[in-house]
Amino acid sequence: MQVWPGQAYPLGATYDGAGTNFAVYSEAAHRIELCLLHDDGSETAVELRETDAFVRHAYLPGVMPGQRYGFRVHGPYEPEHGQRCNSAKLLLDPYARAMSGRVDWGEAVYGYHFGRPDSRNDLDSAPHTMASVVVNPYFDWGDDRPPRTDYHRTVIYEAHVKGLTMLHPALPEELRGTYAGLAHPEVISHLSELGVTALELMPVHQFVSDHRLVDAGLDNYWGYNTIGFFAPHNSYASWGDRGQQVLEFKSAVRALHQAGIEVILDVVYNHTAEGNHLGPTLSFRGIDNASYYRLTEDRRYYMDTTGTGNSMLMRSPHVLQLIMDSLRYWVTEMHVDGFRFDLAATLARQFHEVDRLSSFFDLVQQDPVVSQVKLIAEPWDVGEGGYQVGKFPPLWTEWNGKYRDTVRDLWRGEPRTLAEFASRLTGSSDLYQDDGRRPLASVNFVTCHDGFTLHDLVSYNEKHNQANGEGNRDGESHNRSWNCGAEGETEDGSVRELRNRQMRNFIATLMLSQGVPMLSHGDEFARTQRGNNNAYCQDNELAWVRWPESTADQDGTLLAFTRAMVWLRRDHQVFRRRRFFHGRPVEGTHDELSDIAWFTPEGGEMTSRDWQAAHARALTVFLNGHAISEPGPRGERISDDSFLLMFNASDEDLDFAVPVDHGLQWQVVVDTARPEGVPPGQGPKVDAGERIRMISRSLTVLRRPA
Repeated sequence: MQVWPGQAYPLGATYDGAGTNFAVYSEAAHRIELCLLHDDGSETAVELRETDAFVRHAYLPGVMPGQRYGFRVHGPYEPEHGQRCNSAKLLLDPYARAMSGRVDWGEAVYGYHFGRPDSRNDLDSAPHTMASVVVNPYFDWGDDRPPRTDYHRTVIYEAHVKGLTMLHPALPEELRGTYAGLAHPEVISHLSELGVTALELMPVHQFVSDHRLVDAGLDNYWGYNTIGFFAPHNSYASWGDRGQQVLEFKSAVRALHQAGIEVILDVVYNHTAEGNHLGPTLSFRGIDNASYYRLTEDRRYYMDTTGTGNSMLMRSPHVLQLIMDSLRYWVTEMHVDGFRFDLAATLARQFHEVDRLSSFFDLVQQDPVVSQVKLIAEPWDVGEGGYQVGKFPPLWTEWNGKYRDTVRDLWRGEPRTLAEFASRLTGSSDLYQDDGRRPLASVNFVTCHDGFTLHDLVSYNEKHNQANGEGNRDGESHNRSWNCGAEGETEDGSVRELRNRQMRNFIATLMLSQGVPMLSHGDEFARTQRGNNNAYCQDNELAWVRWPESTADQDGTLLAFTRAMVWLRRDHQVFRRRRFFHGRPVEGTHDELSDIAWFTPEGGEMTSRDWQAAHARALTVFLNGHAISEPGPRGERISDDSFLLMFNASDEDLDFAVPVDHGLQWQVVVDTARPEGVPPGQGPKVDAGERIRMISRSLTVLRRPA
């Protein structure tokens, strides 16, 4: 075999049409062998003799796409000094563009013998672990262009590749649970008709299932256990894992773009699947443990702000390079449109505290590629001071956990929620205005993958996670849920009617709020996980999306209502303003009325006493469509219809007076008290001063044409 010197950059395996360049970084290694793997189980070892700045490299003519490979690193095995090199372990390439096979969790993939954590294990891991794969980078993107949907027009739909498609009745068997299934016309049609503009995919970076879960007959379904930051997860491919997953993922992105739908990836750069000091040696640990992971003072152990056993070393230039190279790769080569960063507070921990001025944020801010896509933070981790909602830099948007909590509290009837609810409804200016951000910094959600589904939020007071095998100890215990009078499934018609109304209330509130709304897959037709609020290990029908004919929404009324609310939002700029409300008349709009006003159910303007009343759970909000301060895309003045939003979150029926001096006549366009939620055709007209009877826990929207 010919071995040429090759190049130190780019890292990973790079095919150029005639051969492949291999490059891997390790400051700890004394020697590194590239192992080409053959189908008969044998391997050919090639020592990487060229070294530049601790990057070992070589070019191998004739090595083609589909070739499986790994590294064996010869170096110090000194856990007490933070190094765990062991050439008996076949290691995955941190920059591999694809990975093949799976880990079988035999003792050989560990650096120690079971029961003896201080021992050294020299069993060969190659027959028991995954392999890296050389991929063909060439793909016909045609005229693919990123939709580049503005945040104020964005509606996010969080989904799981397998969960969304596995039970879809229109998909052929071979496409269920795959990237190709995402690209199927039936799936795309559903998203388009719903009004979705961005599909936020739960982790598709290559991940592995934990040893503990496999032994228990479970699986790491959610995928927050990454081992390959450049590789699409191989089990989501419908035909092979020798690089086919890359082509299939690209094809799915291209199809979604053709429908005007952006693709956002949920990415996990805060930790890896190698876990704590008792975890397996799969890649980073064996290549250069101390360069990739945060270690404690006793360097045998790992600092853990993620709850997974380890945390990436965010002050290491090589970790920062890995993350930035990965992000750029997914934008430039895979054409994705943005990222949602899992436990993003960990990425800001250069030392101990969360630092919004950390090197990671500096790199993102100045990067000409990454800075131009959607960047969404999950703004917390499990470390000290990890709850950072409202504290990320101006370029970022955030999952607004305070929005979720406040909206849940309002509709379940918690006292003294009106004042904070008003802030969440109008874009959370208390969190985002001081640092120059706008309402669109807030990604609003009521439910997501983590926690109850929408159906379960109104059906269970307690979590029911027994299927996870942890004695119902896992998962959040304080869910701010309310079962509406019965725990779980019930035949009580009044309870079911109230639950349906509550689901409509949540959907309507989400779509009427300033910020960026996010729906969780299947909530639009009331999917259930039977009270399991932590289905991370349930790769089965408990967590997969059951489509409407097998859910509580068999007649399709919730789905139709959700579509109507999404499209009402998309049709009216007043629900998706780019700037915060002023709370007063706006100069230059020629309207004497304030851009927003707040009223009691009796029609009088809210006072400080009204806001603080413990029993108050109802109010009317006036949104002035004539007083939108931001200009249109060509500098034109924007004028929209005006709306009254009437919230009755109390447990009694109330008469709401239509405020005077804010419009002579209004028309009902949303009424969650109705089974379908939206009046058919033209709703009833209501005059100023007239009273509207609103049943308990319902929401009504009135429109006044511009």
